[in-house]
Amino acid sequence: MIEPPDLCDDCFTLPPGVDWVPVPEVFELLQKALVIRVKTDTVTLAKANGRFLAKPIVAKRASPPFANSAIDGYGFAGHQSADAGPVYLRLLEGRAAAGHPFDGLVPEGSAVRILTGALLPNGVDTVVLQEDVNKDEQNLAFHGPLKIGKNTRLAGEDIKAGQVLFEKGHRLSPPDLAVLASIGISEVNVFASLRVGVLSTGDELLEPNRDIQKGEIYDANRQMLLSQMESIGCLTVDFGIAEDNVPALRSLLNEASANCDVLLTTGGASAGDEDHISALLRSEGALNIWRIAVKPGRPMAMGLWKGLPVFGLPGNPVAAFVCTLVFAQPALRLLAGGDWRRAEGYLVPAAFFKSKKPGRYEYLRARLVDGRAEVFASEGSGRITGLSWAEGLVEFDEKARNIEPNDPVRFIPYSSF
Repeated sequence: MIEPPDLCDDCFTLPPGVDWVPVPEVFELLQKALVIRVKTDTVTLAKANGRFLAKPIVAKRASPPFANSAIDGYGFAGHQSADAGPVYLRLLEGRAAAGHPFDGLVPEGSAVRILTGALLPNGVDTVVLQEDVNKDEQNLAFHGPLKIGKNTRLAGEDIKAGQVLFEKGHRLSPPDLAVLASIGISEVNVFASLRVGVLSTGDELLEPNRDIQKGEIYDANRQMLLSQMESIGCLTVDFGIAEDNVPALRSLLNEASANCDVLLTTGGASAGDEDHISALLRSEGALNIWRIAVKPGRPMAMGLWKGLPVFGLPGNPVAAFVCTLVFAQPALRLLAGGDWRRAEGYLVPAAFFKSKKPGRYEYLRARLVDGRAEVFASEGSGRITGLSWAEGLVEFDEKARNIEPNDPVRFIPYSSF
């Protein structure tokens, strides 16, 4: 007669004899194994925000392109004000303004009115602030010393011609676009947006607009993941809900391989009778990773289907969301042409107690209140409301820890992912 195994007091305890993949090894494998999946494209700056550069950008001109005034004031040869004491200068007619240079030379003993951004006239290397000057129609006076070059910007002070501004794989941001525009760049060579397919699996799942029957639940994952992908600049393909049916799933995987750069599935990633995603990847595709030493999200499959990267996420919405943030999004960045980058966190005082067991990474839903990290009342991964309650995650590595209030913990805002 077969004897039943002893029950564990913690359903997340790592069972003996199972190869649980440590989280750092997952990161290392993803970083080494994944390659760019998208083509390149040339777009205008108006369409470049959030795109990854397909080649480095080198400045063809300097910024500023010429020496100019940093303030509204009066320009002159600075050696005349190097010493302490009064300085008297003759005021020339005319002025220098941005886009309207002063036509002529400013001789020794003279000064000219100059406005912010204006090209420094010949003979000018220093500008005195207008509020520091007394003047009449022909003369001005102020007190030195004033350092030579004061209140001016040098040509190339910000960007030098030939300087590498951004490397291949850099993701362009609005400030980056300002930098490019400032040196006359109007188009950039970028990688095309990553096309991410999203598929929910499970006989029990329904669309939110359907009447629910006994034993059925509404699909919370797909809308969450589609929106999540769009928020990080991906194009999305909605494959809907698939029943627990091997031929149907095989057909959808084939369709995704022809139309997407990567596929996110939820459900069917463990080792149960109806976990067909991991079974198909193992038998007909390539299963790279599963059973990661992480909470939530232990049953997670990562593999290839006809060359298509597939992330088989847990069916539980909390685990699906956390695994997408922690594992899928850094991987998607590589697939989209970016560099490898994990989310940045920072240490804050805890506002909770926790006894953490060794052997796995753990992520708790958390938010900051008065500078301290509060965690959601329940660690149960079925509590979807905790995701919207939280502002980020508290991360623990595989070591055992006993956390008490005011102990430092690593908080990662959602926005950092």
